[in-house]
Amino acid sequence: MKFSPTASMFKNTDITGLDYARDFALTDHNGQARTLADFKGKAVLVFFGYTQCPDVCPTTLSELAAVMKELGPQADQVQVLFVAIDPERDTPALLKQYVPSFDPRFLGLVGDAAATEKVAKEFKVFFQKVPGKTPQTYSMDHTAGSYVFDAKGKVRLFVRHGQGPGPIAHDLKLLLDKG
Repeated sequence: MKFSPTASMFKNTDITGLDYARDFALTDHNGQARTLADFKGKAVLVFFGYTQCPDVCPTTLSELAAVMKELGPQADQVQVLFVAIDPERDTPALLKQYVPSFDPRFLGLVGDAAATEKVAKEFKVFFQKVPGKTPQTYSMDHTAGSYVFDAKGKVRLFVRHGQGPGPIAHDLKLLLDKG
């Protein structure tokens, strides 16, 4: 499908019609295999990060927790997915502790190195290991934005990092009200 920009009431970047970010096949932090289809009927927000991240990941997840509060009862129609880009360290057990600590409805997703590479390529997400002083102290550079899907599973928005919860909640309400 060809991307055609239209007048949008969204505060974030409307990417409706792009032909990537269509699906994933990963395992959630409870050990359940997941694809995008598992969340049909909900708006889905997908963020790529890692649990050892010192800044972008915890601030994004905190911001998304504030979005859920701002949505009130509509938050039950939203699923936040944190896709781990560091499968060496981000085990399902670690994700199960980390991700729901921001909001119990949030799910962490992980795959092996090949699955992580495949989903990152499908979503056009950049990530790479940055060596630290020891092999265990590496960090990860990565794309800091998020993708939003409508309740039918179609990619609709790219959300910039660090804008605060207001614009994200605004856009999710628009998507949820449209059905």
